[in-house]
Amino acid sequence: MIIWLTGQPGSGKTTIANELINKIKSDSPSIKIINLDGDDLRSISKNKDYSKKGRIKNISTAISIVRFLANKDYICVISIVAPYRFLRDELKEDFNFLEVFLHTTEIRGRENFFAKDYEEPVDPNHLRIDTGKLTIKESLDEILDVYRKMATVA
Repeated sequence: MIIWLTGQPGSGKTTIANELINKIKSDSPSIKIINLDGDDLRSISKNKDYSKKGRIKNISTAISIVRFLANKDYICVISIVAPYRFLRDELKEDFNFLEVFLHTTEIRGRENFFAKDYEEPVDPNHLRIDTGKLTIKESLDEILDVYRKMATVA
């Protein structure tokens, strides 16, 4: 299963991803789960290019890694801005996929990294969470509710 947390920088992707992984691991200690975070991936790949070309390269690398891990039965939590819908949609046909759009109007200091051409999800099955209005726990509960329903169907 793939849980893709998308949204502009500072929307809570990394924070929610870490909490989500901790909760899933505490509920099922033997489960294989991993977080692929945009900042970590950029550090590993040394890609500091925030242009459209640089972002596509970073996201394409993430997709390749996630395909590999998901095929090895890992639950993959992706916390990457991923402004281009066509890239996020690439995995939806092949895997059990939950897209979570995190957003806020709060100023959190990451606005200089915003993707001006960000494309919000349009898939009617995505979750939309305002992290400025919900606590981390409330946001996590919404995601876990859908995750658990999807996991029992898979």
